[in-house]
Amino acid sequence: MIKLLSYLKKSIVPIILVIVLLVVQAMCDLALPEHMSNIVSVGIQQQGIESLIPDAVTADSFNVMLTLTTGEEKALVTSSYTEKDGAYYLNENVSVQFESFMTKLVAVYGAVSTVDSSQQSGVQSELAGQLDPNGSFVEQIHEIISSQMGDTVANQLGISFLAKEYEALDISKGTPYILKTGLKMLGFALIIALCTVMVSLLASRIAASCGREMRKDVFGKVIRFSNKEFNEFSSASLITRCTNDIQQVQILVIMTLRMVFYAPIIGIGALLKVLDTGRSLSWIIAVAILAIFSLIIVLMVIAMPKFKALQKLVDKVNLVSREILNGLPVIRAFSREKYEEERFDKANKDLTRTNLFVNRVMAFMMPMMMLIMNATSILIVWVGASAVESSQLQVGDIMAFIQYTMQIIISFLMLSMMSILLPRAIISAGRISEVLNTDISIENAEKTVAFPEDVQGTVEFKNVYFKYPNAEEYVLKNISFKTNKGETTAIIGSTGCGKSTLINLIPRFYDVTEGEVLVNGVDVRNVDLNELRDRLGYVPQKANLFTGTIASNIGYGLDEYTQEDLEFAAKIAQAEKLIAEKPGNYNAEISQGGTNVSGGQRQRLSIARAIAKNPEIYIFDDSFSALDFKTDSALRKALNEIEGKTKIIVAQRISTVLNADRIIVLEDGEVVGMGTHKELIKDCPAYVQIAQSQLSKGEMDL
Repeated sequence: MIKLLSYLKKSIVPIILVIVLLVVQAMCDLALPEHMSNIVSVGIQQQGIESLIPDAVTADSFNVMLTLTTGEEKALVTSSYTEKDGAYYLNENVSVQFESFMTKLVAVYGAVSTVDSSQQSGVQSELAGQLDPNGSFVEQIHEIISSQMGDTVANQLGISFLAKEYEALDISKGTPYILKTGLKMLGFALIIALCTVMVSLLASRIAASCGREMRKDVFGKVIRFSNKEFNEFSSASLITRCTNDIQQVQILVIMTLRMVFYAPIIGIGALLKVLDTGRSLSWIIAVAILAIFSLIIVLMVIAMPKFKALQKLVDKVNLVSREILNGLPVIRAFSREKYEEERFDKANKDLTRTNLFVNRVMAFMMPMMMLIMNATSILIVWVGASAVESSQLQVGDIMAFIQYTMQIIISFLMLSMMSILLPRAIISAGRISEVLNTDISIENAEKTVAFPEDVQGTVEFKNVYFKYPNAEEYVLKNISFKTNKGETTAIIGSTGCGKSTLINLIPRFYDVTEGEVLVNGVDVRNVDLNELRDRLGYVPQKANLFTGTIASNIGYGLDEYTQEDLEFAAKIAQAEKLIAEKPGNYNAEISQGGTNVSGGQRQRLSIARAIAKNPEIYIFDDSFSALDFKTDSALRKALNEIEGKTKIIVAQRISTVLNADRIIVLEDGEVVGMGTHKELIKDCPAYVQIAQSQLSKGEMDL
């Protein structure tokens, strides 16, 4: 997983930009509840009055307030207001000292004005006994009111007084304040939308880039696999790792950038806001978080084993599907459609059942999270109602507290969703790492040797032994022979005797266990792989064509080719007639795997592909088996007319190799005979046995 994170290094700048955008988005998200609280508390309840410093006050109220002040205080207040049309209006520039004093004066006046006029004399007598005649009347009264009623109630009394004053002066504060705050909220919402779009775009591009690089590296690694590595991974598994597994990692990257980075920012920010808004209710947050953690732990314990099995089940479905699709002719020939349907149905149902279980877990998680969120909201309202009643909190504060709490819970919800995606992505990442960390058994030597210019077209086996990786028995034992330039060497023997294995050692599809394989006098393990294979024209036992045209398939081994190159190769491979019959001739389409041509046509086009490459050495791995005798004979005759080319032929039919310069007879991985046809008929019982099963008496005596 750590290695896969290295793919994100190239995207470090976009990732930083994503984090910056998420911080901006979180700040805007955190500002919305506070502004909504202000709309309710200030805009509606306080009629838009934000400060206890009056912007304007009637003359009567102004004069009454002055009676509560001393000489210096009276001068400070009168100098800060200007009389106009029977009212006093606040000057633009006022001192900090004035703001502090005026806030207390309005609160005191608001409290005093609420007392009934018949009781004012008694209240004044009571207060007179508590006041210091040498101190500030306003300061002392404000301290008494705050200690008995609380700052919140005292401020509300002052605001109620100002609301009446503004109403008397026909000054509207509530509607402008609500509009101004609402526009701010719309601005924040617009910024949030833009940030969300940008984060989604950047996260998708980062994930796509990461996926592209992973697919490139995985495919590049698979291309370099030898047969040993291919035996460790099935084709279906490699396809799943290159597609579904990488897709899971891409989804994880997107969700990490969009959720995992955002959740802590919004969660911590909302928690700080909650503690600032209503510290007395913070225990509710702890209860909600504990409930969420308990739910996540329970779900993970239940779902984790299923996530581990999910990707293997995807492999199984792919494997069964490929086997069925590749083997359709055999399945139909043996009327096994029903059996294969049941086999696929079992694999499909296993995958479906596991997916349904995982989805049910996720479906169960969401309503449980909503239940926790709604229960938390109810608990906040229930507990907060008493705080509102005692004037410790305002209704807007409760609304803001609920929204901040929801943001905290949603941040944990995001992380819980990641806890569902993370196990599957980690398993997928591990499967990708298995491919990337697989050691390739066949690679170039640290110091390669160049082929000599004066030696061409020779192949030599020196005391070669070979056994497959992790096998105990040797497949080939003590193989020694040499083929010179222009010679034809045939390898023949019963099925499973090691013929294909032997020639697979020449292009280094496997490396020898003991001994040496020499091409042009150089050990194939010491030369550059590409240079080695450029000198070989290999035709595999199973002819394989690629999607494209006949021309692109024949010229596959060449960077550039002419029409003459194609026609020459097709002529030697006896493919001219079949090409002429195709609509478009050399531009005729070839479907995937060459399924729109017959087996014999595939073999001829595969042979033409090797000939067009014009190599020094031709290797034919039982490549004439699907050809009729007439075509086989004509093709061998045409091959013999190409001068200076070494040919190594694996064959089942003796007629194919009768005229070879050297015939090697293999039996259980050992050479039991070597020579020409006439020599082997005399000296090799194993060859005679094969010949008697295929040739007439006259042909054997040739």
